[in-house]
Amino acid sequence: MNSNQLQEVFGRLMPPRILVLGDLMLDRYTWGNAERISQEAPIIVLRADQQQTSLGGAANVCHLVRGLDAPAACVGIVGNDEQGATLRRMLCKLDVHCNSLLVDDNRCTTLKERFVGRAGGRHPSQILRVDHETSVPIQPQLEQELIQQVQRMIPKYDVLLISDYGKGVCTPQLVQAAIRSANKHQVIVLVDPARGANFQIYRQATLLKPNRAESELATGVNITSPEQAFLAGQRLCTQLDLKLAVITLDRDGMVVVQQDGHHEQVPTAARAVYDITGAGDMAFAMLGFSLGAGAAPRAAVQLANIAAGLAVERMGVATIRPEDIQAHLEGGRQLQAQHATEENKIVTVERAVQLANQYRLANRKCVFTNGCFDLLHVGHLTNLKQAAKFGDKLFVGVNSDTSVRHLKGPQRPVIKQEDRAALLAALECVAHVVIFDEATPHSLLRAIRPDVLVKGGNYTRQEVVGHEVVEAYGGQVRVTGMFPGMSTTQLLESIRQQELSSQAA
Repeated sequence: MNSNQLQEVFGRLMPPRILVLGDLMLDRYTWGNAERISQEAPIIVLRADQQQTSLGGAANVCHLVRGLDAPAACVGIVGNDEQGATLRRMLCKLDVHCNSLLVDDNRCTTLKERFVGRAGGRHPSQILRVDHETSVPIQPQLEQELIQQVQRMIPKYDVLLISDYGKGVCTPQLVQAAIRSANKHQVIVLVDPARGANFQIYRQATLLKPNRAESELATGVNITSPEQAFLAGQRLCTQLDLKLAVITLDRDGMVVVQQDGHHEQVPTAARAVYDITGAGDMAFAMLGFSLGAGAAPRAAVQLANIAAGLAVERMGVATIRPEDIQAHLEGGRQLQAQHATEENKIVTVERAVQLANQYRLANRKCVFTNGCFDLLHVGHLTNLKQAAKFGDKLFVGVNSDTSVRHLKGPQRPVIKQEDRAALLAALECVAHVVIFDEATPHSLLRAIRPDVLVKGGNYTRQEVVGHEVVEAYGGQVRVTGMFPGMSTTQLLESIRQQELSSQAA
């Protein structure tokens, strides 16, 4: 199916109601300086200064489904702990229906905690991961309660997504009860299986989505070509009585095999891969969305492939919006650039911190500069281009309207903050724009912690506002040149003089 046909199909899809069952998790990153060895033992001491928490596992699938504007609910278990309360709050904030989340006093909420250290101004490195989890099957009483919850909710939904990470929630009895109930009510069932699981527990699901390694383990087929993937998919369909098997093959795209033997490969386009985190979950969410909305299998797999491809181009677990898919299908860069400007470039402080952390994890250097940028001129452009050359990603802090009035007087700014930010975001050298209210960028610098702080003008390093913040954690301060005779104040004064001359004449 070509892009025009796929665009027409996607444009007709109405978001289905999606129920997610599976292992709910949290991912947490702790950042800090790691510049000394403990006196107690030969180990690194991490002086923590930042934390970032995001949804993982089945909870992330809910997150991605909501990004596609589909109504979502989840069924699962959390522990009676702080992590469980946090997970519930984060899901509720996304408007995910959480009334069917059960609490198990004897289990901890699954938390994957990563510790990331900086040393000597170099790129940070992950030094330890700690998993707080239990993988034992849930107790029979809770299993029965979950079965009742699933059976009660399934008739209200169009799609059931089973996200099994092998943490003990997706027991054979629960999964089979869910599949039987869904089939009874003609609800589509998609399963993202656990590695090493007995795939017989997914018998009679509508679709199974294993990756290459999981498929090899389950079928005994060594997959080194599309033909071998077709064979593995056919075995899965036959042995498990599936309507569809979709095997993801990373850089080789996906293959879809139908129960009647029809099969085809959907290749992926070459992309700049920044982060594969969550790409599998994104493909799973889009498959559920598309099939639940009535798309044919090939179209659904093509859309899932596109969504996963867009996800790997972004740092961290990124939601893909319907307009992202539309922009890709239209094949024009203009809409993609517009959406990138609106969603990826102009960001909140919280999102800027998250992005900076993710860039550093990928060994990319973050640069920061700031200003009012009222009447963007060639001096600004020159300094921004020079600043961008000091690293990989340039963050630009923009003084809010209130802040500009405080600094420049009641007649400023001439251009409101949203428009100033949009102009900056349109520049290729600028990665992200953050609007801040304070007179100085100190709090923003403490939050983002750029590797390099850049300021344009005739300053010494010690005169750059915020230098003490950046240098305290090992960052660098750079000063670019000044564009002679060019400033917003001078431009405004020139305009004023021209108006006076015109009136006098």
